[in-house]
Amino acid sequence: MPGPMSFDANEATKGASLGNLPEWDLTDLYPAPDAPELTADIDALEAKVNDFAARYQGKLADLTAPQMLEAIEAYQVIDIIAGRIMSYAGLRYYQNTVDAARAKQLGDLQGRITDITTPLVFFSLEFNRIPDATYDAVFTAPDGPARYRPVFDRMRAMRPHQLSDELEQFLHDNSVVGAAAWNRLFDETTAALTFEVDGETLSLEETLNLLTEHDRAKREAAAHALAKVFGDNVKLFARIHNTLAKEKAIEDKWRKMPTPQYGRHLSNHVEPEVVEALRNAVTAAYPRLSHRYYALKAKWLGLDKLQVWDRNAPLPTETPKTIDWTEARATVLDAYGSFSPKLAELAEPFFDKGWIDAAAKPGKAPGAFAHPTVTTVHPYVLLNYLGKPRDVMTLAHELGHGVHQRLAAGQGELLASTPLTLAETASVFGEMLTFRALLAKTTDPAQKKALLAGKVEDMINTVVRQIAFYDFECKLHAARAEGELTPDDINALWMSVQAESLGPVFEFMPGYETFWTYVPHFVHSPFYVYAYAFGDGLVNALYAAYEDGLPDFQQKYFDLLSAGGSKHHKELLAPFGLDASDPQFWDKGLSMIEGFIDELEALEA
Repeated sequence: MPGPMSFDANEATKGASLGNLPEWDLTDLYPAPDAPELTADIDALEAKVNDFAARYQGKLADLTAPQMLEAIEAYQVIDIIAGRIMSYAGLRYYQNTVDAARAKQLGDLQGRITDITTPLVFFSLEFNRIPDATYDAVFTAPDGPARYRPVFDRMRAMRPHQLSDELEQFLHDNSVVGAAAWNRLFDETTAALTFEVDGETLSLEETLNLLTEHDRAKREAAAHALAKVFGDNVKLFARIHNTLAKEKAIEDKWRKMPTPQYGRHLSNHVEPEVVEALRNAVTAAYPRLSHRYYALKAKWLGLDKLQVWDRNAPLPTETPKTIDWTEARATVLDAYGSFSPKLAELAEPFFDKGWIDAAAKPGKAPGAFAHPTVTTVHPYVLLNYLGKPRDVMTLAHELGHGVHQRLAAGQGELLASTPLTLAETASVFGEMLTFRALLAKTTDPAQKKALLAGKVEDMINTVVRQIAFYDFECKLHAARAEGELTPDDINALWMSVQAESLGPVFEFMPGYETFWTYVPHFVHSPFYVYAYAFGDGLVNALYAAYEDGLPDFQQKYFDLLSAGGSKHHKELLAPFGLDASDPQFWDKGLSMIEGFIDELEALEA
C-alpha cells in the first residue's frame, strides 16, 4: 500500500501553489510503529492495571482520604499510558485510512487495550457504590482527592444508569465488535469513496470543496456526483445507522435512560432543559436568520430559487482567492496576537513542531479536528487545507481547540477533558478573532460584503444547520424505536429538517435526500452536534462582553480555558455575567447573527 505521502502529480501541483504544507511528526508519541517504547508501554500498562486491580478491587469504600488520592493518581497514570498508545495508532490511521497496515495496527491495539483494561471495569462501578457520607468525607478532607471531585461527581451522576459488574464488563469487552467496528466501517467506506466530476476522479473532501466554487456548473456537477455515489451506497449507510441506533436503544433501555439524548446531556454536564431552550430559540429564529439570509443571497446570485449547490456558493462580486499556507499562518497568528500575545505564543508551536497535518491526500480522513492526545504530550491538528478563505477559518477554529487543550492540560488527565458544550468555546472564539481582524483590514465594499456573507454562512452552518442536524437525529432515533428504517424512511426524515431550516427559497434536487449519509457526527458521537450551536451562542455572548470592555477579559478568558472540565458551565460563565440557563442568553447570541445580516442589507442600500 502507498504510504501517507504518496499522492499523484495533480495533488503535488495543487499542494505546491499552497506552499510548504506541514505534516505531523508523531515521534513525540512514539518513534515508530514498531518502536520498543510502544511495546514497553503495552507491557507497563498491563502490569499497572493488574497491580491496580489487586490493590483496590473490593476496597474502595474503605480507603482513607490520602489512600484515595493515591488510587486516583495511579488510575490517572494508567489513563495516560492507554491514551498515548491509542492516540498514536489513531493518528497514524487518520493520516491514511486505506493503508492496511495502519488499519490493522489500530484494530489490533483497540482489541489489546480493551482486553488489558477489562480488570479496571470494577473501578467506576464500585466507586459509585460508596455511601454518600463516606464519599463526602473523603472528598472534602484536606489531605485527600478534593480537586478531583468534579470528575467523580460526574461519574456518580451515572449511578442510576449503572448495570451489574458482569454486564458492564461484557459491554466493555464487546465494544470492539459493536459501535467501534461500525465506526470503522463508516470511516473506511467514506475515505474510499470516489466521485467523477467533469472527467476527474475526486475524494469526498475535494468534491464537497467544489460546492464553494464560483463556477455554478462545476458546483452543480459536484452536487450530482455526490448524490450519485451517496445513492449507490445508501443501503450500507442505512444499515450502519439502523444498527448503531438500535444498539444505543438497547443499552439505553438497560441503563434506564429516559431519552436517547439523555446520556449525551449527562456526559456534557448540561441540563436537558438548557439544550431544549437552545434548540427552541434557534428553530424559532429560522425565519429571521437562514430564511432571511438565503432570500438575500438568491437576489445577489440573480436567482428566483436557490439549489442546494448554491448554499455555500461565493458571491458573484467575490474574487476567487487562494490563500497560501504562509499567509494563512500569519493571518491567524496576528489575529490571536492582537487579542493577547499569550494566545499567539500558545498557537505557534503547532506550525513549527509538526503538530499540524495540513495537506489533502488520498486516504486521509476528511474534515478537520484537534486531537488532545494526552496531557503529558500535546495536541495534534488535522486539516485538509485547500487554500479557501473558509480553510483559514478552519485553521483558526482547530488551533483554538489546540490552545484550549494545551491550557487545560495543566489540570491533569482526568480533569483536562472539557464537556462538549464548552469544548467549542476557544475554537469558535478563535474564528471570531480571525474574522474581525480580516474585516477591520478590509476597505473594499465588495470584499467587505463577501467577508460578512461568509461569516453569516459559517454561523448559519454552525447554529441553524447543527440544530437541524440535532432534530434529524432526534427524529431518527425516535423512528428507529418503532422498527427498522429503510433508506427512504431516513431520507424523508432528512428532508423534513432541511426544508424547515433552509427556508422557502430553496429547491431540492433529486438525490439531496441522501446527503445525511456522509455526516460523521451521527455515527461517531450521537447528539454531539448541538455542542456547535451551544459553542457559537456562548462565544457570541462572550465576544459581546469583550467588545463592551469587560475588565480583565483576557485573564478571565484564559482562566475559563485553563479550567478544562474542573467546573460547571454556570461557574465558568459567572465572571462574564453570563448564564446559559437564562432563556434570554441564547437570543443574545442569535441577535449577533441578525446584526451581521442587518449590515449586509445596509450595504445593499
